[in-house]
Amino acid sequence: MELLKRENFSSGAPFEEKVGYSRAVRVGNHIFVGGTTTTNSEGVVEGEGDPYLQTRIILEKIRSAIATAGGTLSDVVRVRFYVTDISKGAEYLRAYSEFFKAIKPTITMAEVKALARPAHLVEIEADALVGAYMTSAGRR
Repeated sequence: MELLKRENFSSGAPFEEKVGYSRAVRVGNHIFVGGTTTTNSEGVVEGEGDPYLQTRIILEKIRSAIATAGGTLSDVVRVRFYVTDISKGAEYLRAYSEFFKAIKPTITMAEVKALARPAHLVEIEADALVGAYMTSAGRR
């Protein structure tokens, strides 16, 4: 069996080193971006109370993590949303569409009881396959 190279990518958040996790991990041509929120490097939750803004901030952070790992948003094949209020789904999806409407990765949105901080309305994960390309619009 051939071993694939693994690279860990940090966002620089102190909690990553303390707990032992990476913002993104690349193995071969796969990039996995872990649960991402709007907490900034000073520990402040950005976009408090605004599901659309929190989603945009998170997707920008995910775009940056994927780029650091050598990919682009076009390489994203799966996105997972964890939200504290599913009734705000239209706001999360409005921001999501600004990034992914033409790319059309698979998507999951699940309501959860709580996230790490009460001000977090949404946490998002993404998986990418670098070098994958669309051959058709799909079959029904």
